[in-house]
Amino acid sequence: MAVSLKKYLGAENPHIWLFNGKKPDGRYSVKGLSWVMRENLKKTSIRKDVSLHSLRHSYATHLLEQGLNIVTLKDLLGHADFTTTMLYLHIAQCPLVNPHSPLDTLYNFLKDED
Repeated sequence: MAVSLKKYLGAENPHIWLFNGKKPDGRYSVKGLSWVMRENLKKTSIRKDVSLHSLRHSYATHLLEQGLNIVTLKDLLGHADFTTTMLYLHIAQCPLVNPHSPLDTLYNFLKDED
């Protein structure tokens, strides 16, 4: 993939956007990206219903499952409201972490002092 990207960068020489839209130095529209995705999916054996939104959703879910905190995810996704970001939590299979109380830390510290 890195080799292909280097070839692309050499041939296209993008200045602002990695992939330009119809206009020089213009970005792709959501409609344009959806079209590109549909056309490329036709060339694959993927038969699931895939959309730009499902890719965004998968990205967010995987980040949560890998331990990214919800505040950072909210910022990455550009959500104004936590309620929107919280929707991803019911899908993500986040590993359960043993809660750690500050009192445990204090107790262990005092115990070690003896």
